[in-house]
Amino acid sequence: MNQASLLLKAYYEALYELLEANRNVLITNAEVLLRNEIKNRNFQVSTPKKFAAYRDAAAAFLDERIETYNPIGFQYTLDQMPTSLARELELQLNWYNSEDEFLALTEAVQAKAVSDMPDNRLHQLTDELIAEMGAFPDKSIISAYHAKPALEKLPDYVVARAIEDIIST
Repeated sequence: MNQASLLLKAYYEALYELLEANRNVLITNAEVLLRNEIKNRNFQVSTPKKFAAYRDAAAAFLDERIETYNPIGFQYTLDQMPTSLARELELQLNWYNSEDEFLALTEAVQAKAVSDMPDNRLHQLTDELIAEMGAFPDKSIISAYHAKPALEKLPDYVVARAIEDIIST
C-alpha cells in the first residue's frame, strides 16, 4: 500500500470512528435539520407518519454512510473496479454527482502524503484532511440539494449537514 492509499484509508477510518461514536447525536441533529427544512421550504409532510418515514430514511442513510467508512469493509471499496455499466447505473441512481469532489479529495491526499508517516503524523494529516475536505461526499450532496431542493433529497441532505456540523465542531 502506498502512502497516499494509507492516508486515504486513515481518512475513512477516522470518519468511521467519529460518526460511530456520535451516531445518536447525528440522528438527533438530522431530525432537527429535517424539521427545520420541511418548515422553511414548505414541503408537504402532513402527517406524523410521513415525517417518521423521512426521519427513518435519514437514520438509514446515516447507518449506510457509517458503514461506507468502516475500515473492515473499506478495502473492498478501494479494490473494486466497477464495470462501465455499474458506474453508469451508480451515476443514474445518485441525484448528486460526486466525481469532482472525489477527485479533489484524492488530489488533497496525494499532496499531503509523505514518504515517512509515523502514526502521530498520519493522525495529524488525517485530521487536516477532514478539516479541509469534510466527509466525502457531503459537499456534493449539499450543493446539489441547494441547487435544486426537493423533498426526496431531504434525508441525504440532512445527514450530510449533520455530519459536516459534527466535523466542524
